[in-house]
Amino acid sequence: MASIEFVKVTKSFDKHEVIPALDLRIEDGTFTVLVGPSGCGKTTLLRMIAGIDPQTSGSVHIDGKDVTRIAPGQRGVAMVFQNYAIYPTMSVRENIEFGLKNNKVGKQERTELVESISATVGLSDYLDRKPSTLSGGQRQRVALARAMVKKPSVFLMDEPLSNLDAKLRAQMRLELIELHKKLGTTFVYVTHDQVEAMSMADTIVLMNRGLIQQEAPPEAIYRRPNNLFAAQFIGVPPMNIGDLGVDGVKFGFRPECAVLSVEPGGERHYSVRGTIATREMLGSETLYQVRAGDHSFMVKCTEDRFIVDQPVCLGVAAANLYFFGADQNRIGEDDSRYGDYLQALREAEGASA
Repeated sequence: MASIEFVKVTKSFDKHEVIPALDLRIEDGTFTVLVGPSGCGKTTLLRMIAGIDPQTSGSVHIDGKDVTRIAPGQRGVAMVFQNYAIYPTMSVRENIEFGLKNNKVGKQERTELVESISATVGLSDYLDRKPSTLSGGQRQRVALARAMVKKPSVFLMDEPLSNLDAKLRAQMRLELIELHKKLGTTFVYVTHDQVEAMSMADTIVLMNRGLIQQEAPPEAIYRRPNNLFAAQFIGVPPMNIGDLGVDGVKFGFRPECAVLSVEPGGERHYSVRGTIATREMLGSETLYQVRAGDHSFMVKCTEDRFIVDQPVCLGVAAANLYFFGADQNRIGEDDSRYGDYLQALREAEGASA
C-alpha cells in the first residue's frame, strides 16, 4: 500500500498548460476516483503517477518518495486500461504470467501466484482458454489479474468499464469494490461517469479544466457541493438551477427534493406554478420536466401521478435550497447573505404559487 502526493505539479502539451500548479494527496489504501468531463486532466494525472507521461514541473511522491526520476516499471504501480490490452494469441494463464516470466520469476512461484490471483477474480475455470472465448467482463478480469500478480502498492485504472454494457458495468463495479476490500491497496480510478464515481469511491476528486473543483467523499459532494459546477456535474438528473434575480445569484435544488401537487400546500418555501412538459416512467420512479415561466425544472417522483401538459404546483422546502454567488461558489447557511436570499426567493416566486 502507498499514499500518493502531487506537489505543485504542472503539465503542458506544446506550450499549452493543461494542469496548472496542482497539489493533491491520495491517502494510503483508499479508493479514490478522479472524475470530470473529457479533457479535464484526470487521465493526465493518472499517467503522471504511472510515469508514462511525466509532469512538466513539480513532483510526484509515492509512499513519501519522489518518483520523478524513477522509471514506470520501478514505481510499484500497475495500470489497467480501457481496452484491456491482453494478448489474443495467449491463453488466460499465459496473459496473467507474462510479466512474471519477463521478471524471471520461477515456474513454481508463477503457478502459485497465477492460481491464487485467478481464484480471487473468478478465473480459475478459464486459465486454459483464449481471450476470444471470454465475455467482456471476463477479459477485464484477465487484465485485473495480470496487474494483481505484480503485487503493486498502487492500482491505476483508466475507465476500465467503459467498453462494457450497462448491466455488466454494474456487476463489475461491485466486484471492484469487493476486490479493493480484499486487497486493501490504494486504488486510483479515472472515469467521466459520475454514477461510477458515486458508487465506488471513498473519495472523489472532481476536476474541470485541469483544476480540482472539490475533493470529498461522495455524499459530501452531493449534499454540500463547493460550487455550481460540482452541483450540476454530480447527480442524475443534475441539480436544477434558476436565476434569483438578485446580485447575480442563482438558486438550486435536487430533482428528488421537489414536490409536485395539483394545488399549492405544505411547508414549501419555494413554490411556483408550471406545466408538465415531459414524462419518463423509469419503473420505481418517474422523471417529470416542469416548465415554469423562464425556468425548466426536472422532478424525480416515486409516484406516477401526472401527465404531459397537466398544470402542477412545484414546491421545495427551505432546507433543500442552495444558493450560488456570482463567482459560482456555494453560499453556505452560515453566510450572512443566506437568509436574505431565502427571503428574496420567497418574494420573487411566492406570488405565482
